[in-house]
Amino acid sequence: MLFGCLAGAVQGLFFRNENWLGGYGSWTRRMLRLGHISFFGIAFINIAFALSVFALGVEKEIYIPSKMFLIGAVGMPLVCYLSAIKDTFRHLFFIPTLSVIVGDRKSVV
Repeated sequence: MLFGCLAGAVQGLFFRNENWLGGYGSWTRRMLRLGHISFFGIAFINIAFALSVFALGVEKEIYIPSKMFLIGAVGMPLVCYLSAIKDTFRHLFFIPTLSVIVGDRKSVV
């Protein structure tokens, strides 16, 4: 979540300029916004997962889901920012997306 705050602060310095990175609807600007918010969104999923695990007392059964959520937490912002730089990186979105889906499906909660 710290990286989300830092990314938002840096990007926020330039958002006032309507034409920054090609305007509000440009691919680059959309990917930066998505990368910024993914820091928070996947962090909230991780927090909810961790609280649920401890509330249910199933700490020993979380190896695969926790690893998958970690891949998603690192991978989603990374793929978003890489896609903003070069749009062919968009083909890697399946990696963080599937990791979060697998983490959710393998989760005991």
